[in-house]
Amino acid sequence: MESLELATHIARILDIRKAQDIKVMKVRDLTVLTDYFVIAEGTSTTQVKSLAEDIEFYLEQEGIRPLRTEGYDTKNWILLDYGEVIVHLFYPQAREFYDLEHLWADADPVEIDFDKDITKYHKYHKYLSK
Repeated sequence: MESLELATHIARILDIRKAQDIKVMKVRDLTVLTDYFVIAEGTSTTQVKSLAEDIEFYLEQEGIRPLRTEGYDTKNWILLDYGEVIVHLFYPQAREFYDLEHLWADADPVEIDFDKDITKYHKYHKYLSK
């Protein structure tokens, strides 16, 4: 799966699971760390953890596993590193404090059409619409 496709895939999962303020940022030209950041927030630490678990579960169904994860212990900022895509899931106050969008302001935003090709997610609907 190409990095943009993976980032879009993750953003759609987050949308289905009711994540807030989902952003995809192309950082490929700014760092060697990754190609894209996907940034989103949950309304509670419980939802932040649930969003991370849902992404991991869904992508594992596709044979994709994170290289590393961080933050499950605090649930204020959970990071899922998929190599070409790094996912940042925040509790709102942590997102405001760390302000990654400002730190990476030179990144190109990626527009996601959350209604496009939604039918490909129906096979996992029973998992994603808990």
